[in-house]
Amino acid sequence: MLSEEAQRGVRSLRVDMERGGIHLCPEKLDRVNRLDIEISQLCREYNENIFLDPGTVDIYPSSRIPKNLHYLVKPIYQSEPLITKGISGSMNTLKEKGFRITTDPRTLDSVLQLSPDDEIRKLVYIQGNSVPRANVDVLKRLISARHEHAQIMGCGSYAELSVKPNMASSPKVVMSFLLEMSKMVQEKATEELKLLTKFKREKCGQSGGDLRPWDEAYYTTMMKSSVYKLDSSVVASYFSLSNCIEGLKVLVKSLFGATCHSIPLAPGESWDPQVLKLCLHHPEEGDLGYLYLDLYSRKGKYPGCAHFAIKGGRRISQTEYQLPIVALVCNFSGSRNPSAVRLNHWEVETLFHEFGHALHSLLSRTDYQHFSGTRTVLDFAEIPSNLFEYYAWDYRVLRTFARHYSTGDEIPQKLVESMLGAKNMFAATDLQRQIFYALVDQTLFGEQPLPHGDSSCVVAELKRKHTNLENVEGTHWEARFSHLLNYGAGYYSYLYAKCFAATIWTKLCQEDPLSLTTGSALRTKFLQHGGAREPAAILNDLVPDGIYRYHDGGIIPDISSLCEEMKLMEEHQQKVHLL
Repeated sequence: MLSEEAQRGVRSLRVDMERGGIHLCPEKLDRVNRLDIEISQLCREYNENIFLDPGTVDIYPSSRIPKNLHYLVKPIYQSEPLITKGISGSMNTLKEKGFRITTDPRTLDSVLQLSPDDEIRKLVYIQGNSVPRANVDVLKRLISARHEHAQIMGCGSYAELSVKPNMASSPKVVMSFLLEMSKMVQEKATEELKLLTKFKREKCGQSGGDLRPWDEAYYTTMMKSSVYKLDSSVVASYFSLSNCIEGLKVLVKSLFGATCHSIPLAPGESWDPQVLKLCLHHPEEGDLGYLYLDLYSRKGKYPGCAHFAIKGGRRISQTEYQLPIVALVCNFSGSRNPSAVRLNHWEVETLFHEFGHALHSLLSRTDYQHFSGTRTVLDFAEIPSNLFEYYAWDYRVLRTFARHYSTGDEIPQKLVESMLGAKNMFAATDLQRQIFYALVDQTLFGEQPLPHGDSSCVVAELKRKHTNLENVEGTHWEARFSHLLNYGAGYYSYLYAKCFAATIWTKLCQEDPLSLTTGSALRTKFLQHGGAREPAAILNDLVPDGIYRYHDGGIIPDISSLCEEMKLMEEHQQKVHLL
């Protein structure tokens, strides 16, 4: 008697409750509850350690740090004895100025990209990839607790427990997908490494200077700048935050015929005075949902960028629907005047990514909150966000809102082409890195004991097999890769969704990305269903021509569109032919 969605809801709730151990005997249920508490405490300890021990490197003299990095570092002083004595006969001392570099991820990335001193880059790379050392043990205990939990649930590993509800359905399918991706990208990534090594040798005058791990970001940044003459401040001058918010409104209007307009907040409704509330309104359907924008950084705020569902949509009666309410949270720095804040393009891409999640929530029309918007399996939920990243790179979209903050001039097409060229210059290396991260995640939470000893040995071996850069002995990169907590055994979902998004963009959106026809297809065949239908059925309705294939009881996305986008198509077709 139940609808398809209701039946799906009942099955989903049962799975959720069984993951909590409701079907177990009292002794096992008690152990699961204690493991859940332990896992939660370990995750909190891991994050606290990252905050408390970011690592530091002291550099003397201060002249070794270029002025464009001074805003990231802290002045320090050390006493140096002078050779000559004063009249009193006492030894004089000289205060030498230096800088202390805190190797938190943001500062580390900036120093690795911009410091011309290879010794400084080496020091901060090693320190930044070795702290917090306490997390090596925390991660070991987390892996053990999750594994025991999974075994009580009848699974061979935590990866099996985590992946089972997803489209991939098993770690075996995930590993098949990741290894296929790794083989696909290897040849081009190797070519990119040779190109970058040659560039380093030309700049350094060293015939035998190999590219070290602390060199990659610096010479990549330099080479992109050299080839494409890009200046990040020039790019940012076209992306004031107010312009970018207008860009989001353009997407909503062009694709869905709806408007996004600001509405006043009720007393006590907002958690910060700078929060903006938008209403998504359709001229025929009325209000569709509400979006809070909390975009500025402030002390004590959730770090990074994210989308939060505050209230899910659901059908209350035949005539009444509970509208979804979501929050889009970012940490853009600078003035709190949106016209004065100018974003780097990677921040624009992040904003569009999170807006993709928000649209999934705002436009879904499910009967039950359980399936509203992004409340679906992880490797499906990341598809809209990845898809809307494409809109942040398409000139036809950018020209509608990206205007110079001073002159009002539209962003030049040549500048966008240079941005795309720089983005694609080392795209295979970037993709290879993401594959490596996903392989580490799957392996650490896979069958135990770990195949190569402790977590650091696993990282070293996977880095050797699946990347072109060396592993530095004694480093513990995994000690602050917090995705291992939030997306344990699920990090592959980013790549998985990226492949689906590439196919949807190529076959549905690319020809006319801002048309109502494109938007109607996205909304009615995809976004409005949230998690209420089988993901495979939604994808097949949207792009019916081979968007995925079945493999060992799970689903693997078609990778040909991504291959073509990254100029890997010819190599991929040759490999498929050989198979």
